[in-house]
Amino acid sequence: MKLVSPGEAAANTNDIPSEAGEEFVRIGEMAKKYGVTLRTLRFYEDKGLLNPHRDGSTRLYTRRDKARLKLILLGRKVGFSLRDVKQMMDLYDPTGTNTKQLRLALDKSEKQLARLQKQRALIDDAIGELSNSMTAVRQMLSERTAAPQASAAG
Repeated sequence: MKLVSPGEAAANTNDIPSEAGEEFVRIGEMAKKYGVTLRTLRFYEDKGLLNPHRDGSTRLYTRRDKARLKLILLGRKVGFSLRDVKQMMDLYDPTGTNTKQLRLALDKSEKQLARLQKQRALIDDAIGELSNSMTAVRQMLSERTAAPQASAAG
């Protein structure tokens, strides 16, 4: 039987009151759903990337927070800094055309793609060098293990 603190128990319950039809998710459920730690969510909040509602000390996340977290995780996966992610997300205007946001996202994406392609080329070179080195070591090892056997047989 696992003992949990009252805070953990509260963080993992799903009976969250809805205000104006909005669904809220507690921090524990949010962390579990997206495979991040509670500390990560708090860190993103401290950096201004997420802005959960508060009910006392309980963080309640909205659909907007979920969408922002998905974008943060996607940005991190492709190598954007949190600063870049925040810069792109902060330009979002639900009533506008968001052309400035889209241009910035495209510009940053093109630069990141170039960096990733350069890294891939360097990794491909390193893999080739390591493979060649391993082939040479295998050859030396096979020559040295075959030589003593030939001497012993003679």
